[in-house]
Amino acid sequence: MIETDFAFSQRILPLGTSGATDVLLRFRLPTSAKPRRRLNLALVIDRSGSMAGSALSHALKAAQAVIDALEPTDTISVVAFDDHVSTVIAPQLATDPKALKDKVRGIRAGGTTNLSGGWLEGCKHVKSQYDPQAINRVLLLTDGHANEGITDTKILTKTATQKLEEGIITTTLGFGSGFEEDLLIGMARAANGNFYFIQNTDEAAQVFGIELETMKSVVAQNLTVQLEMKNGAKLASTISLAKLEEKNGISSLTLGDVFDGEDKLLGLTLDLPELTKEGLLEVCQIRFSADAIENDTIKSLTGISSLTVEAGSIEAAATAAPTGVRVELARLKIAKAKDTALEQSDHNKYSEAEKTLRGVMNEIRSQGLQENYEIAEELEQLEYFAARVGNKNLSSDTRKELRDQSFQGLNRNRADLAGRGVESGDEIRNLTIVTDTSSGILLECVREAGKLKIKVNDSRFDKSMNVQFPRAIRAEGAKYIVQDLETSNDGTFYRALGSISRLVRPGEMDTFSAPRRSNTVRTGKASSAPATAADLEVTSDTTDAVLVQCVKEGSKLRARVVSDGYEPTWNMRFPRSIREDGMLYVVDEVMTAPDGKSYIACGKIKRFEQT
Repeated sequence: MIETDFAFSQRILPLGTSGATDVLLRFRLPTSAKPRRRLNLALVIDRSGSMAGSALSHALKAAQAVIDALEPTDTISVVAFDDHVSTVIAPQLATDPKALKDKVRGIRAGGTTNLSGGWLEGCKHVKSQYDPQAINRVLLLTDGHANEGITDTKILTKTATQKLEEGIITTTLGFGSGFEEDLLIGMARAANGNFYFIQNTDEAAQVFGIELETMKSVVAQNLTVQLEMKNGAKLASTISLAKLEEKNGISSLTLGDVFDGEDKLLGLTLDLPELTKEGLLEVCQIRFSADAIENDTIKSLTGISSLTVEAGSIEAAATAAPTGVRVELARLKIAKAKDTALEQSDHNKYSEAEKTLRGVMNEIRSQGLQENYEIAEELEQLEYFAARVGNKNLSSDTRKELRDQSFQGLNRNRADLAGRGVESGDEIRNLTIVTDTSSGILLECVREAGKLKIKVNDSRFDKSMNVQFPRAIRAEGAKYIVQDLETSNDGTFYRALGSISRLVRPGEMDTFSAPRRSNTVRTGKASSAPATAADLEVTSDTTDAVLVQCVKEGSKLRARVVSDGYEPTWNMRFPRSIREDGMLYVVDEVMTAPDGKSYIACGKIKRFEQT
């Protein structure tokens, strides 16, 4: 049986109230005695040239960790793709983890990005082993733009919906800063899956682990909610990612999977009629259903609930304690505001986007919710994002953060997914530098579970407590000196007060004063090379370099750029003496030739070998 409850932001509304009010609906399924559902899983891994090096290495380690966590009754398949698609592991039971991991370790970086081909191959493998009682899912990991096969976002998103109708869910994982977040989020939403932004290689295993845990904890699927308004009340808006459909006066939303131990939340804003009588007034009838396994068969579980608002005297409303859902409603509103602001900024409505973010900030502060650490952190991020949007300075990484945080905030109810993927703020370079701690209190910036947090390093304070601190000047590994710390009203975190300086002790290297400079010398001169490829220096480092691959085209060996941001079909002036079919090279620089439709390899060339 599906359990549900609801709570308005105010427990009692005063007589005479009308207009907008917020309510939080909560759905859950008691599952203490239910066994874990079997997995039918396909891992689809981008092995294109841009993944070469640490990105692919960490992705493969994360995939091996997934294999280790499977049960012998689970089915696994693995697909790798660049411009070609390869089935590394055909669908089979996970009875021999060592053999499966050995095959995964053999994946090597290659050419360009045929995302559609790899994903559809993974869907085919899941479909071949489809079991309605299992979790049938494709995990698609990529770091780049789809530039081979089907590349149209609308077509891929529509296809993801069709695959969902066949019972196949797709979860997408975007790696680094080069992927197309709108494509991956669009596919995940269309397929009722999850999306994750993996900002650096160290997060890969953690994020794969979260998704595996999520799949193992699915207790019901296809949660659908129908809302029928009563007694003059109207549905003003939903605080959700779910698409709202209206028919015959009934509003319907599909909320997807229900997870063990994780409530599914739905925020609503209702437009109430004037409340003229004390007591309870029914304002909405809620019908809900979901598919769950009972006695080894899938059953549709249904329920019905009445949403009632309580009206009372001004005195009764004033003395009624605030409901505990204000923080959860604030989280949802923040996530919705991020989503709205992104859409506005995408249409060059920057001032409106900034107004959206600052509007929700003011609303939350008016409720005093900044005394909650999580909300205080969200407000600090909103301030950062609002300034970025207002100055038309929304970088690719910042946009990915916003989209990821909006998706997680509206789709999941997990603290470890909130506020992840925080990049370092570039304003840190403008701080005054001091050389000792005599002027204040020492703070340090650390990364914990994908989040940048500020900790106090002073024996006079509780080192286990977090510090609420400006988002724009956070950078992992940085040390700061602040004048004072203030304890929050609930005693759970500190606030930094007064001026903030950055600590760089004598003899320490200052890594934050200027942007990181490349060690690569840009010559602009065409590359020369030794007699054979065997004479090339070997490297596994692709940092700040361009990946080039040699491919056979008819009877000729051609050099092609496989790093993102280049035309993959253009020919390249490249030393013939070192061309070998399929070999990958690291090139200092690639320049456009005078003809405007080919490239020239410049600077030093090394042979790439994945460690």
